[in-house]
Formats: sequence, C-alpha cells, structure tokens
Amino acid sequence: MNANLDTTHLLALAAALGWASGLRLYLVVFLTGLAGWLGWVPLPSGLQVLQQPLVLGAAGLMVLVEFLADKIPAVDSLWDAVHTVIRIPAGAALAAGVFGGAFGGDANAWSVIAALLGGTLAATSHVAKATTRAAINTSPEPFSNIAASLVGDAAVPAMLWLAFAHPFAFFACLALALAVMVTLIVVLMKFLRGLVRALRNRFGGGPATA
Repeated sequence: MNANLDTTHLLALAAALGWASGLRLYLVVFLTGLAGWLGWVPLPSGLQVLQQPLVLGAAGLMVLVEFLADKIPAVDSLWDAVHTVIRIPAGAALAAGVFGGAFGGDANAWSVIAALLGGTLAATSHVAKATTRAAINTSPEPFSNIAASLVGDAAVPAMLWLAFAHPFAFFACLALALAVMVTLIVVLMKFLRGLVRALRNRFGGGPATA
C-alpha cells in the first residue's frame, strides 16, 4: 500500500474521484494531477500518469471548455448528454487507479471494488446534475443556471480536498450529497416526464402514452 495514504484515505479518494467525475470530470483530472505534480499529495501509482505535463495541459484546456459550456442554457444539457458515455467509465477508471499497486496481491480485487464504487457514484452524480440542469433550463432566466454551475465548480475541489485531508468528514458530506442527489433525481424525473407529456399534448394534438 502507498506509504503515505492509509486504507481510509484511499477509499475516500476513490469515492471522491468517482463522485466528482460525474460533475466535472476534467476538473477532477486536472486538480488531482496538479496536486501530485506540485507535491502537495502523494498520488497512488495508478494515478501518477495524471501529473504528467501533457495530461495536465490537455485536462486544463478541457476544464476551460467545460467551464464555459456549463454556463450556457441548453448547451450544458447537450454537454451532459454527450458526457454520459464518458464520465461514468472515467469515474470508474480513476477510482480503480487509486488501488493500483496497493495491498500487494489483493490489488486487482480492490481495483474492481473501487471501479464499481466509482462508477456507481459517478452515475449518481451525473444523472442528478443532468436532470437538475434540464429542469433549470425550463426557466427563461440564465442566472439560476449559472449559480448551479458555480456550485458544481466549488463542490469538486472541496470534496477532493476533504478526501485527502479529512476522510471521515468527507464520508459524512458524501452521504449527505448522495441523499440530496437521489431525492433530486426522483423529484425531477417526475417533473421532466410531466413536462414532456404536457408538451406532447400541446403540440402533438392528443394525449401521449405513458
């Protein structure tokens, strides 16, 4: 196991990388790699590729693109739709990388467990983000969209920092975030389905089938 990160820290880091990837994948890659490159934290061997200058440069460019795209109504939902097939497997891969070389012969088993954890958390946060932003986009004013985007911009570095510095506090915050996200998914899915039915009734000339 990495000499500077104990099991609790590794589990917290895997969970943080998975969860945050569902919100801001490129920011996760950039911040994690930057922290390792600057020597702020000792990255596990499976994540050290993130601190390579080429990876940092590419991730930094995509952070800027995503930052701008996520502030524009409708564009943000299109961006989320495209990244459905990117964020979830990437979150699983990053979480698995936390345990690369850890625990000796059990590394593969831990990597699989971490991948399942990271993929599930990435899927949850991604769906919550996508449904929330789609619902917000039904409002004509842009300010709530920008505010929601800024919350995501702030939440990712905050949760990554907690995972490294205070893993038990991170787990408490993660549990709260997941409870909120699951609630949003359930409520907003019903809202969006109702909106789609209303639009079909209005423009389709008759009631839509469920």
